[in-house]
Amino acid sequence: MSGRLLAISDLHVSYLENRALVEQMRPTHDDDWLIVAGDVADQFADVMWALTTLAGRFAKVIWAPGNHDLWTPQNDPEQARGVARYELLVEACRAAGIVTPEDPYPLWQNDIAVAPLHVLYDYSFWPKGATSTEEALAIARKAGIVGTDEVLLHPDPYPGRAEWCRARVAATEERLAALDRPAVLVNHFPLVREPTDVMWYPEFALWCGTTLTADWPTRFDTAVVVYGHLHIPRTTWHAGVRHEEVSVGYPREWKKRSAPPAQLRDVLP
Repeated sequence: MSGRLLAISDLHVSYLENRALVEQMRPTHDDDWLIVAGDVADQFADVMWALTTLAGRFAKVIWAPGNHDLWTPQNDPEQARGVARYELLVEACRAAGIVTPEDPYPLWQNDIAVAPLHVLYDYSFWPKGATSTEEALAIARKAGIVGTDEVLLHPDPYPGRAEWCRARVAATEERLAALDRPAVLVNHFPLVREPTDVMWYPEFALWCGTTLTADWPTRFDTAVVVYGHLHIPRTTWHAGVRHEEVSVGYPREWKKRSAPPAQLRDVLP
């Protein structure tokens, strides 16, 4: 195979400028695979438009859901919530030939598993000074920081997003432990906390991951971690493992950068 394993995230095609970026995306080779690490759009139809558009161009598209993909906005004709919404997205992706976290992990060049993960957050990335989740959330509220997920990302049928996260962690750990080869771990949220340390608003880390995944990149045979969510595209190393944030972000963010927007990242150069 002479193609490339490419990645992108946080396409946010609800913005016309970002939709135009997707319309311009093309593979460089017929065998190119594309990882899409979540936050494709806010509405169901827009998520599927972007994913199916890309699936029509790349040899394989692999999707891990972001929090925006799981939102249920009041103006979305599709009003399924929580797990039911996720399952509808999985069903639609499968119909379009798109790999989801519920499918067998595809093998890149018959050697490395590409593992899309659906792991949420459980408010365990506490801000400085917090000694409990309740105190951490109170600190965030006092600073004026509250994730929009609190209104639009419903955890049904779980009592909360933290409980949904812990269920996903348990199920995902079981699958990763069964792998007998290296893997590219793809999650919308960072798997370790360190990438959140540079955020302008550190309290927002509460909505950015879970400490339960902190040892995954070293416990499992990890070739590279791919993530998004923070809108801080960069390469970092943690405990000897490379982590690639591949976010596009909002137009107001990427227009300030010197690099061209929406450049597909080669994750296994």
